[in-house]
Amino acid sequence: MHARNIGETSTAYDPRTMTTASGADYDQRQHVIQACYDHDVKFIRLWFTDILGMLKSVAITIEELEHALDDGVTFDGASIEGFARVDEADMVAVPDPSTFQLLPWRPRERAVARMLCDIRRPGGDPFEGDPRWVLRRALARAAEQGLTFYVSPEIEFFYFRDSGGTEPLDRGGYFDLTPLDSGTDLRRETVLTLESMGIGVALSHHEAAPSQHEIDLRYTDALTMADSIMTYRLVVKEVAMRHGAYATFMPKPRRDVNGSGMHLQLSLFRGEDNAFADVDDALGLSPLARNFMAGLLDHASETMLVTNQWVNSYRRLVPGFEAPTHATWSTTNHADLLRVPNYKPDDPGATRIEYRVPDPACNPYLAFAALLSAGLDGVDREAALPAALDRDVREIDSDELGQRAIAPLPSSLGEAIAAFADSALLRDALGDHVCDSLVANKRHEWGEYRTHVSEFELERYLGVL
Repeated sequence: MHARNIGETSTAYDPRTMTTASGADYDQRQHVIQACYDHDVKFIRLWFTDILGMLKSVAITIEELEHALDDGVTFDGASIEGFARVDEADMVAVPDPSTFQLLPWRPRERAVARMLCDIRRPGGDPFEGDPRWVLRRALARAAEQGLTFYVSPEIEFFYFRDSGGTEPLDRGGYFDLTPLDSGTDLRRETVLTLESMGIGVALSHHEAAPSQHEIDLRYTDALTMADSIMTYRLVVKEVAMRHGAYATFMPKPRRDVNGSGMHLQLSLFRGEDNAFADVDDALGLSPLARNFMAGLLDHASETMLVTNQWVNSYRRLVPGFEAPTHATWSTTNHADLLRVPNYKPDDPGATRIEYRVPDPACNPYLAFAALLSAGLDGVDREAALPAALDRDVREIDSDELGQRAIAPLPSSLGEAIAAFADSALLRDALGDHVCDSLVANKRHEWGEYRTHVSEFELERYLGVL
């Protein structure tokens, strides 16, 4: 494959299957080209995600579109965090035509569109450090068992007057409506923008903390959802900026209120049938669902470096703020790691489990791949699901916790790094390149944090010691 080698005949690569295909995606490609001319598109932004979950972009003009669809666009991988060593810098961004969308916040004349990309090596092979490819590989393993992974996220975030984070937009609380909830118009415009880009929204509302908000996306397959989350985060920020505000997905921007989580509603389907559902079970859960839950609990500490990857992530995961601190499950407690929502015997298709530890600043591709792999490991081992926790974990003393084998989750980035680095499961699921790059980056972050002298320390100690 020769990226942007204009005038030379080439073979297109099917972005979904990663196999050479001279015409398999011809109709989609032609649709993209025609849509660009129909909507007066001048620029197309090619998006991809680095290992840390940061959205990257390179823009091409309409004149280069056909060549980009055929051959991809070359970029310097060494300049992207976690992508490549210096001696393997050249990478190729190959647009996925199925992700083509106009950017509604850009001008309608000489409009701007976007496509998400898969990252390849110059010879055409998938790049093992591409988070989108990592998720594809995990989903392919599930597909070998006839399973499709579906996700619906509940994504929380904060609005502030500016990026300093000192002044919230409102003093509202959970489900508050105007005038306390001054973010209503921002949420409304965000929802309309997302839906105009083909991203289904289930609901939106004010969250518990002042100026904290939530928008939930409708169930879809995990790859589409990971793409949607990357778009969601940009749209939330774009809309806020247009209104003179600042939106942040920082897990814990304020010390005295709840942090922002990204609770995930998870399910597996076999064709049209929900593999998690069993109408004869008291909770509506199939044996596969219980095995999957056991796998998530068993590997929770290992997966937290991808579901909660920042130093700040662990400010949220403390007692008293509706966030998990132990590997527990229940049907009611919103501070457990796993929760089984109310069973609907008349709708087995709705059976799902809720995984509550991730935060909205994670890399969704890696997070979904890690959680799917952990759950399927439980299925493969027929792991036994422990008894549900019938009360708040804070009410249980250390002896009982030990007797019930209830393990605490990592309470710091340092602990999460140690658990992840020793995980054979995640090394197999995510690959050596991603694991080594992520550990190296996070060890650097943790080292910087450990040597930082905070304002808290200066205020408390400088004048008295």
